[in-house]
Amino acid sequence: MKIMRRELAGESPIKLWREYRSLTQQELAKKAAISKPYLSQIETGKRQGKVETLSAIARALDVPLDVLVD
Repeated sequence: MKIMRRELAGESPIKLWREYRSLTQQELAKKAAISKPYLSQIETGKRQGKVETLSAIARALDVPLDVLVD
């Protein structure tokens, strides 16, 4: 429920799920096989990320892809 409220407030669903899973950006980036700066840019909205990248992040977070994208 807390995740949903924060997402409705405009926070990045990737960041919310990362924090829920108790992962650092570095840990999630490693699990998704991407760089930490790239993950940070996706979380902050500076970059959108390719479908393949978002799929890798979803797998690393153990959530369906549609939970992370609008």
